[in-house]
Amino acid sequence: MIERGLPEASFPGRLLARILQARDMSASELARRCGRSPKLMTEIISGRAPIEPDTALQLERVLGHEAGRWLALEACYRLGLAEQAERSRMGENAEWAARFPLGEMRRRGLLPEGTSPAAAVPHLLRLFGAGTVEACQARFAELLAGSYRHSPSFKSADGALLVWLRLGERAAEALEMGDYDRRRFVEALQSARTLTGLPLEEFLPLLRELCAVAGVAFVIEAPLKGVALSGVSRWLTPRRALIQQTLRHRTDDHFWFTFFHEAAHLLLHSRRMVFLDGQSELTTGSEEDEREANAWAGGFLVPPAAMHAFVERADFRAAAVAAFADTVGVSPGIVVGQLQKAGVLAYGSGLNSLKRRLDLPA
Repeated sequence: MIERGLPEASFPGRLLARILQARDMSASELARRCGRSPKLMTEIISGRAPIEPDTALQLERVLGHEAGRWLALEACYRLGLAEQAERSRMGENAEWAARFPLGEMRRRGLLPEGTSPAAAVPHLLRLFGAGTVEACQARFAELLAGSYRHSPSFKSADGALLVWLRLGERAAEALEMGDYDRRRFVEALQSARTLTGLPLEEFLPLLRELCAVAGVAFVIEAPLKGVALSGVSRWLTPRRALIQQTLRHRTDDHFWFTFFHEAAHLLLHSRRMVFLDGQSELTTGSEEDEREANAWAGGFLVPPAAMHAFVERADFRAAAVAAFADTVGVSPGIVVGQLQKAGVLAYGSGLNSLKRRLDLPA
């Protein structure tokens, strides 16, 4: 009869030796009964040779302890050895881990409290979905190659950006999405334009759903310190795209212009590029790409002919701006933002009061 309660042991050979001692059986006798060589059995008992499936079956028949338990003990033992060896290498990668904003990551719950750079290495690898530091670096190189116009190299300043981008990826992975369909995405953008007058808590779930149906994940992720971006657009797979925003400036005009700007990159530009839009050093499309995305977003929000006619009337009272916004079907704040981009209004204009403030729920 097979015994199901084989006790746990970190070293299977040591347990095997105890069983043999209790039964007054030699290793040579066990080897003979199993049909294996005495040398192999001695190496199994000393831990120099692993318990293979066929040996586990033989031990089950001779000793009565089920084969699966022997294999489980062997697997745990070998895993423990691998973990021990990996821990010994952690110190070599501590400098690599220190390039990431570990303190902020701890505050966000991405790392356990008190995690040292060396101890952070396995947590970082799990975050980025990589098995080794080398594989993680290769992934970074591929991502940064699509994000910078000049030869990329992983610097400390990139650590926060890479974490932020990965958080967006993880949020996108959790969404139920269809495959990308350009026609449906354009239709989604037309519907999204009608949401501009709503508060964030009302439009956000609607916007996510509109985009997801068209194969585009929409994510808002608070930036880490040093990530001075408004948004990013990129292709995660040939069938899935991502628009990720930070709520930088926290006003409706900036939010919606950024959203449609990123959408324009997906519609108009290379799928190989990662378009980071923010400060000049973090704006990665060509100048022509950025001009095209700006023009497309501005024209999609407020038709150029209508804007030209409104500017010609030169009536920029709050009531007139609000009435014009209602006519073209967008929020008054968006009209103010577009007038400021065109140089018609100063960025410090009192009409900024027409902009809606956007804040994520606590």
